[in-house]
Amino acid sequence: MGGMVIIGAGMAGHRAVISLRASGYDGPITLIGQEALMPYDRPPLSKAAIANEEEPVPVWLMDDGIAASLKADVKRNAQAVSIDRANSQVSLQDGQTISYAKLLIATGAKPRGLMLPGGGHALLLRNFEDSVEFRKRFEAGKRIVIIGGGFIGLELASSAAKRGCRVTLIEALPRILMRGVPEKIAAIVHSRHVAAGVDVKTGVGIASLEKGAAILSNGERIEADTIVAGIGAAPDIKLAADAGLSLDNGIAVDSTLQTSDPDIYAAGDCCSFPHPVFGDRRIRLEAWRNAQDQGSLAGENMLGAGKTYKAVPWFWSDQYEFSLQVAGLADGCPNTVERNIAADALLLFHLSGDGTLKGASGIGPGNSIARDIKLAEMLIAKGAKPAADALADPAVQLKTILKG
Repeated sequence: MGGMVIIGAGMAGHRAVISLRASGYDGPITLIGQEALMPYDRPPLSKAAIANEEEPVPVWLMDDGIAASLKADVKRNAQAVSIDRANSQVSLQDGQTISYAKLLIATGAKPRGLMLPGGGHALLLRNFEDSVEFRKRFEAGKRIVIIGGGFIGLELASSAAKRGCRVTLIEALPRILMRGVPEKIAAIVHSRHVAAGVDVKTGVGIASLEKGAAILSNGERIEADTIVAGIGAAPDIKLAADAGLSLDNGIAVDSTLQTSDPDIYAAGDCCSFPHPVFGDRRIRLEAWRNAQDQGSLAGENMLGAGKTYKAVPWFWSDQYEFSLQVAGLADGCPNTVERNIAADALLLFHLSGDGTLKGASGIGPGNSIARDIKLAEMLIAKGAKPAADALADPAVQLKTILKG
C-alpha cells in the first residue's frame, strides 16, 4: 500500500504536506519537484528578486530541516512522466516508480511562449534561475521590451524601470489589465508606469521578433537588449490528460478538489473547480492564496475530510508604491459602486443584478486598501447585499455594514 504522493513542489504541494501532518497522518509522504531547489515562494520572482538592492535568494517554503521535521521525502530534479491509475503508481523519468494510496497533482501553470516568427527570442519567467538572469540583464540604460500588459508583464516593467532600464511595454488589447481589473484602476496603473518612464503601447500586436528587436503589427521596429514575454500561463495538464482524467479549463475537480478518479486530487493553478459563492460556476485561478488554501484543503480531503472549497478568490499585485488587490469575481456584474478613500486610493464594488456583492477591486499606496478589501471579501463570502450609498460613502465603515 502506497503513501501520500504529491506531484509539484510549489505552494499548493508544500501546503498539502503540512496539512497532511497537521491532520494526524503519519505515513510516508513523497513530494516530487522538477527543480533542483527545495520548494520556494514564487511571487517575489517578478518583483523583489529583480528590483531589490541586495543579491536575491529564494524565499524558502521548505528547507532540508523542515522537510526532515515533516518526514517528507522531497525528490528534487525529478520529473513525473506518467500516472498508472490501475496500479496506483507514478513513474519518474529516471525509471523509478512510486506507489500511492492518494495522489495530489499540483503541477501549476506554465508561461505561454510567443507563437510567431522569432518568438524564441523572448525570454520567459518560469523559475528563480530566470529571475536571476533578468536581474543581470535589467541594468541601467538597457533597452527592455516587455510583451503583455497583464500582472506579470507590468510587475516586470516596474522592476526594470526601478533598475533604470529604458522600458517599452506592448499590449495587443485596447488597454492594460483588460482581463484583470476594471478600467478605472487600470488607468491609474497605466499612468504610474508612464510617470516611471515606461513607454506603454496598447492596441498593437507583435508581427515578429529578431535578436535585438521587436517588429510591431503597425510596422514599427523597437530595438531591444532583452525581450520578455509575459502573456499569461496555461495549466500544466499533460500528466492528467495522459492518465485520462476529466479536463475542463485545467484538471476538472469537484467541490472537494477530487478529480474524476477518487484516489487523485488536484490543487492550485492546474485545476478548475465549482465555486459555491458564484452559483457553482467553474473557475480556475492563478493566484498565490488560492494555491495555498487549496493545498491545505486537499491534504485534509486526501485523508477523508470531505470538506468543500469555498474560499473567496483574492489576488494582489505590487506596482511601484501601489498595491492592487482584487477579491471575488467582478466579471458579469452589471453594477459598480465607487468609493474614493483618499486622493490616491480607490475602491470599486461590483454588484450582481439583485444587489449581491460579488467582487471588489482596489488600488492605493502601501496597505491603504488592504483592510477594506479584506472586509469586502468577508461580505462576499456572506452573500451580503449592502446598500450602494453606504458602499460609496467613505465615512461608513465596511465593518459596520458587515455587522449589519
